[in-house]
Amino acid sequence: MQLSGYRPRMSLLDGPRVLAAPAAENPWLSWRYVRDNAESIRTALIEHVLLTAESVLIAAVIGVTLAILAYQVRRLSTPILVSTGVLYTVPSLGLLAILGPIMPSRRSAVVLALVTYALLVIVRSTLTALLQVPGEVREAATAMGYGRFARLWRVELPLALPGLLTGIRLATVSTVALVTVGAIVGKGALGSLLMDGFTNNFYKAQILTAAVLCVALALVLDLVLLLVGRVLTPWTRRRSA
Repeated sequence: MQLSGYRPRMSLLDGPRVLAAPAAENPWLSWRYVRDNAESIRTALIEHVLLTAESVLIAAVIGVTLAILAYQVRRLSTPILVSTGVLYTVPSLGLLAILGPIMPSRRSAVVLALVTYALLVIVRSTLTALLQVPGEVREAATAMGYGRFARLWRVELPLALPGLLTGIRLATVSTVALVTVGAIVGKGALGSLLMDGFTNNFYKAQILTAAVLCVALALVLDLVLLLVGRVLTPWTRRRSA
């Protein structure tokens, strides 16, 4: 009986022998896949960027506000850090499974989860940067007539800006990775492509394309934020020179 997918090969010693044919072609690199699915890849990439930007922006506004509150009212620093730390320890899959059914949309569930995980990094980095402002600088600003909030806005926050931006960079890179987890509720952007590749007979080209784009996006956004930081803090360049 001839087996499907096999071919016989003659041997003088053993007679007919059955050997398996090569497996179906499933390469890791496939420009044909990229070309044929360019529109869906582009859509997933844009959605990934938008989810990351929206989440980091919301987290930055909330996180910097909480850090300033913790800095100005020191007795609140511990509760704020503990609360954001507890939220950060919640498993992402479990959080999305809970938020998915109760949020107005799956997108809002993903954004809320991403904001939750970005808060701790931004709050800690901003608060640490504010606490590292030299005491003599604060005293000099007070002696010049700056009030508490004027000193914060015009002296302390500008000096803390490099640390604040470092926290936003870290939060952005981690958010790019966490967006992929949103595939559990159907809003994972590149993560959805990645998961589809695993469920579609382990389609290697789709898996590698989505993974490479995630890494490249994280690197590009980190570089952009690094350049923005250098523009906003020119004094750090002069000091390092």
